Amino acid sequence: MRMHRGSSKEVRDAPRASESLPLSAPPATVPVDLEITRGRGVERRQLRVPPGTLVRTVLRQSGCAPEGSAVLLGETSVPLDLPIDRPLRLTVVPTFSGG
Repeated sequence: MRMHRGSSKEVRDAPRASESLPLSAPPATVPVDLEITRGRGVERRQLRVPPGTLVRTVLRQSGCAPEGSAVLLGETSVPLDLPIDRPLRLTVVPTFSGG
């Protein structure tokens, strides 16, 4: 009588690790559109920042003074310490002028 060589007692290779990435991986950067009002004109700028970047940091990167600006999301004022976690369009209104 011959034994079958495909016995369940054979040593098996360790399972291989999955090579796929999770579907919920966060984006590397988030687009932020700024509309900076000056007098009657509007200057538009777009930045890409890492998720969690504060509005204050975005203003500094765009050349605006955060302490001298009001920032609106739609018609709602937002705090400078708001972390950005999704694409946003912000309106920046300078609250002081040089003189």
